[in-house]
Amino acid sequence: MAGSSKNVAEMHPGEVGIVSGFTDDHLSVKLMEMGCLPGAAVRFNFTAPFGDPVCISVSGYELSLRLEEAATISILD
Repeated sequence: MAGSSKNVAEMHPGEVGIVSGFTDDHLSVKLMEMGCLPGAAVRFNFTAPFGDPVCISVSGYELSLRLEEAATISILD
């Protein structure tokens, strides 16, 4: 559903969303330093063979995140 809110860990390969915020204030600083800024487009690339970590594209590069980290990034799809 367009406009719905979810997190990066819930995305599927090839899906694109817009970063809308974070659920962990401490981790959000690290994520923003890596380019996950509110308003930035994020593309879910793939999940590792055992489901963790995941690979996303954001701000022009690929980033590998643990599922628990990805779950703190809220997106609008």
